[in-house]
Amino acid sequence: MATIHTTYLGGLRTEATHLQSGTKIITDAPTDNKGKGEAFSPTDLLAESLAGCMLTTMGIAADVHGIDIDGTECEVTKVMAANPRRVAEVVTNLKFPKTYTDNEKEILEKAALGCPVAVSLHPDLVKTVNFGW
Repeated sequence: MATIHTTYLGGLRTEATHLQSGTKIITDAPTDNKGKGEAFSPTDLLAESLAGCMLTTMGIAADVHGIDIDGTECEVTKVMAANPRRVAEVVTNLKFPKTYTDNEKEILEKAALGCPVAVSLHPDLVKTVNFGW
């Protein structure tokens, strides 16, 4: 069964619907690639997918180990390359709301670096993760 239904709306814009929830996402081509840049680009979503997956997987590990990470933030930078045009690097800068023990840091780092998106991305894509402890 499909997970997402996506429609090309014209003007380099798509609308994706998450079939289970009905939630919709609009994408736009970026301004440096003939688009309006009025919404996330598909490559923006790739970068966000890494950050969102890392935070979610850390949240699961935190729940299991009784670690409070509520309020943790992640700033994401996407670095593009040409020939072929692709995402060359995703830089994630995590900011945690409190101080953690070395053991807690190890648990959270292992969870983030092993998240399903991180291990699914091509090895040539550089994933720079700054935990900012």
